[in-house]
Amino acid sequence: MEQIVNSINDLIWSKALIGLCLATGIYFSFVTRFLQVRFIKDMVKLLFGGKSSQVGVSSFQAFAIAISGRVGTGNIAGVATAIGMGGPGAVFWMWAIAFLGAASAYVEATLGQIYKTVQDGQYRGGPAYYIEKGLGVKWYANLFAFATILSTALFLPGVQSNSIATSASTAFAIPVELSGALVSALLALIIFGGVKRIGKVAEFVVPFMAGAYILMALIVIGLNIDQIPSVFALIFRSAFDLEPAFGGVFGMAVLWGIKRGVYSNEAGQGTAPHAAAAAETTHPAKQGLVQAFSVYVDTLFVCTATALMILFTGQYNVANPSGGLLVENIPGAAMGAEFTQSAINVHFQGLGGGFVAVALLFFAFTTIMAYYYIAETNLSYLLSGRNKTIYVWGLRLLILGATFYGSVKTAELAWTLGDIGVGLMAWLNIIAILLLRKPALLALKDYQRQKRIGKDPVFIPSQLGISNAGQWAGQTEVELTTGSQQ
Repeated sequence: MEQIVNSINDLIWSKALIGLCLATGIYFSFVTRFLQVRFIKDMVKLLFGGKSSQVGVSSFQAFAIAISGRVGTGNIAGVATAIGMGGPGAVFWMWAIAFLGAASAYVEATLGQIYKTVQDGQYRGGPAYYIEKGLGVKWYANLFAFATILSTALFLPGVQSNSIATSASTAFAIPVELSGALVSALLALIIFGGVKRIGKVAEFVVPFMAGAYILMALIVIGLNIDQIPSVFALIFRSAFDLEPAFGGVFGMAVLWGIKRGVYSNEAGQGTAPHAAAAAETTHPAKQGLVQAFSVYVDTLFVCTATALMILFTGQYNVANPSGGLLVENIPGAAMGAEFTQSAINVHFQGLGGGFVAVALLFFAFTTIMAYYYIAETNLSYLLSGRNKTIYVWGLRLLILGATFYGSVKTAELAWTLGDIGVGLMAWLNIIAILLLRKPALLALKDYQRQKRIGKDPVFIPSQLGISNAGQWAGQTEVELTTGSQQ
């Protein structure tokens, strides 16, 4: 079984997907004239603007839902694994894919907004919707929806719950079965409340969990402030195969840096557009810019915090592609959250295990919440116009079962299945946003034009030649402006 799963993973995560992720980020960065730099001020301002409505959540709630999906076990265990498999240079490639991926994140999130619709009394949108409405290819949209349900309801929850259970077992000797049962029960209380409850929980938990984790990282960094030049030099030398100690792992640094970067920040993966589409806003580009900023929060803040804690304290091992270890600073440690735990223990003896376990509980749990919302959105797409009550209950039971099962299965199998899920969605979504780039680029130009003349941008798709624009179609500027003030 594991051999088959590994073969599928190797096929999906070939050099072709790595190259596609990089090339797409580079392309969108240039055609948008590096919006990820030019619009940082707008991103922060828009993040706290707008209000929720009966059918939509606020910009910040949509941002929080997206961040809850992005910030998960990949930010702790994933970063450590990237360093363990590709050396310190993998951190640079995580930064690179985050910077470039912010442009891809803008495009996919804006498309999610443009082609959103109202289903079940709330905004729904995402790649399946924009593939059908924008590209007009129904079978492709159905394929993405099916692959996403499979990934987010079956493959990916196990990665998160496995990390929670493993860290709780290590830190507090809690049986993994008990952790799995408790997490599943708590998840049930939230997902049965729908997107509104998910948005409210994420809005409260996400700032708290990210802030506490970054605060701990800043303390560790502050205690090692004199090492900043040498550690950054090590990252850059290792990223380009200029560090003798890590000779021969250049390819692994690129592979694992990009692989774990995409897994963590989800840029181009196609998950974040679901949350973006749920937002109440007057212009799709606004939410596109907010979602671009969420990539920075995930990778440049949270992932970097983990990486620097590990590298400053030297608490990591690096695998030799030919077998064995190139560096073994922690004898017997696996490639994962143990690196982060050991890094914290260097300065706060005995605190590392408990702190990382609690951080993983918040990070991973909110990610599973986001997975459920994404899976339900794609189920609604596939069953549009039909009674789906029994299917929704089936989906809830499936994700609860996958969450519990993930907590008791091996970490290696959990991560491999998760990588397959991410890769499937990335292949399908990146191809779609490349084909459907024009509406997102027109929206950005329209946003800029209106800002230049001092207007609060509103979106009238007919003026831009954009058809099938879902919920926006037929609306006038007066209606949009009035709605935004309510």
